[in-house]
Amino acid sequence: MPEPGTVWKPGALLRASAGVHLLALVAVIVKMGLWPWALAAVVLNHGLIAFAGLWPRSHWLGPNWTRLPAAAEARREIALTIDDGPDPAVTPLVLDLLDRHAVRATFFCVGEKAARHPELCREMVRRGHAVENHSQHHRHHFSVTGPRSMLRELQAAQDTLARASGQRPLFFRAPAGLRNPFLDPVLARLGLKLASWSVRGFDTRTGDAARVLRRLQAGLRPGAIVLLHDGNAARTPQGIPVVLEVLPPLLESISAAGLRTVTLRQALA
Repeated sequence: MPEPGTVWKPGALLRASAGVHLLALVAVIVKMGLWPWALAAVVLNHGLIAFAGLWPRSHWLGPNWTRLPAAAEARREIALTIDDGPDPAVTPLVLDLLDRHAVRATFFCVGEKAARHPELCREMVRRGHAVENHSQHHRHHFSVTGPRSMLRELQAAQDTLARASGQRPLFFRAPAGLRNPFLDPVLARLGLKLASWSVRGFDTRTGDAARVLRRLQAGLRPGAIVLLHDGNAARTPQGIPVVLEVLPPLLESISAAGLRTVTLRQALA
């Protein structure tokens, strides 16, 4: 059963959307000849909502962690987040690299992968990292599903990840960062916070580790949320997962900039 969460309150965009629909209805009732204008207003409104869902860093559909809170930023903290695992070939090597630099990261794990490799999730927590919710199946059509489907998907991942790691997730990241207006009330019901990112290197698409590193280094500043992948990682021309090539120089850059890495739940606390 879902955990008790917070009371959901629609954001400004959804409240405005309800107003647009009501005004369009009233306009058509008062004067039928206004229906083309009313229809155009509703279509434009739905287009704006769709755009907000396709923009991972948007706050228009509800609260979204695109940066760490102001207090964490003042402490010169950043968060390293790693998605799409656990991967039995890549994740252990990522954990070892993080250990060498005494860095703690947030792993957004896929439930079905965690069920296959629960020992990796337990190892993440044992080493001081956080395990968070990246859906049960990481389906590409997640953003076009309805509220019941979203609730089942997120609740299944909550239960799977809690069993695998011993740590119940506090944060959710949508597959590819895409969502729709149904997600925010589901997150409120489950007591989850939505998190996206400040900077990403596109390390699932780009096999050039140097290019990925430059993209990430350009966004290294206090409060940043950095996105990398241990699952679905692109490979270099030598067949090495990009994350393994990028992490050592990236962690050195973080240290040289006087920044300290924390997990999202540490920043929340």
